[in-house]
Amino acid sequence: MRLPRSTRLGFQPPAIGEEEIAAVTETLRSGWLTTGPRASLLEERMAAYLDAEHVLAVASGTAALHLALLAVGVGPGDEVITSPITWPATANVIEHCGAVPVFCDVRDTDLNIDPDLVPALVTERTKAILPVHLAGQVADLDPIMALGLPVVEDAAHAAESAYRGRKIGSISDASCFSLYATKNIAAGEGGLVATNRDDVAEAIGNMRLTRRGDGARYDQVTPGFKANLSDVLAAIALVQLDRVEEHTRVRLRQFDLYDQGLAGLSGIAPLVRDDRDTHARHLYVVRIDEATAGASRDTYQQALADELIGTSIHFLPVHRLTWFRERYPAQPPLPVAERAGDEVLSLPLSPAHSDDDILDAVDALRRVHERFTA
Repeated sequence: MRLPRSTRLGFQPPAIGEEEIAAVTETLRSGWLTTGPRASLLEERMAAYLDAEHVLAVASGTAALHLALLAVGVGPGDEVITSPITWPATANVIEHCGAVPVFCDVRDTDLNIDPDLVPALVTERTKAILPVHLAGQVADLDPIMALGLPVVEDAAHAAESAYRGRKIGSISDASCFSLYATKNIAAGEGGLVATNRDDVAEAIGNMRLTRRGDGARYDQVTPGFKANLSDVLAAIALVQLDRVEEHTRVRLRQFDLYDQGLAGLSGIAPLVRDDRDTHARHLYVVRIDEATAGASRDTYQQALADELIGTSIHFLPVHRLTWFRERYPAQPPLPVAERAGDEVLSLPLSPAHSDDDILDAVDALRRVHERFTA
């Protein structure tokens, strides 16, 4: 085995270089700090990349989800079916619309929403379904879309993903992406909505910023939000888009190093990836079964921190977080999600990491595993 690290390995640092710095400098010198030509160019290029009719750039992935739900008609008293294994923002935006999140349990393989369980949750109040593509593995969309309800995808992890050969962004009523600092296309902050529906694109365009006219004349056609993306952030995202193929190769290599290095460790297994789909390799998530791995996920995480290996958790079940637990006390148990919430651990993964960095993480996990299972 390799020697332990003497410096901390960050979990997911952004892969930012001189090109991004130059793009920001050029944008600042152009005089465009807010939404302008670079944001428009990002929308145009992402539409081509995602095979989508429309892409709208917004302030965050959360804003993308919020505006997309409003655009498909979600409002007070409605219900939206979604996954509990996600960042709370997925459920928060349903609340912000005045609607009720209805949590559906997930599949034990990839921890995406279980499409076999969705139909039983549909009621006369169901207005939309909001699946999440966890870690870069897409949810099973065809049976969900077959229900005939609007589908808004949380595609924050899925910028490069495809479902059965179709790009995420080209399939459902709306797909919502994040440009947050840890994402595969990272601008620091920002989000994108991809849609093939003209009415959804128009509604989001009207809501993200007050509609303006010529000169001092402007108009407003709907209660709007301040949810536009600045050119400074769009400039970073454009460079990151140029580097997608390069970064994808690095992530594939890192996944291979993990797959090989962690093979055979009892009680530690990566999430299942479906070969029929294109996985975005956004996160490398393992599940730690305390009974066979010799210790709990939390104990492993602390032991890796002691080895100077940064990790994260994706995710704790949203329906068990305090606010949702207290707001919906009658929420039935979701056993698969609840078990997963105690087991999942995300390992370091970033194009900013070298092969040696990933091998350090592998060896640290193997040392910890050997100690706990001795």
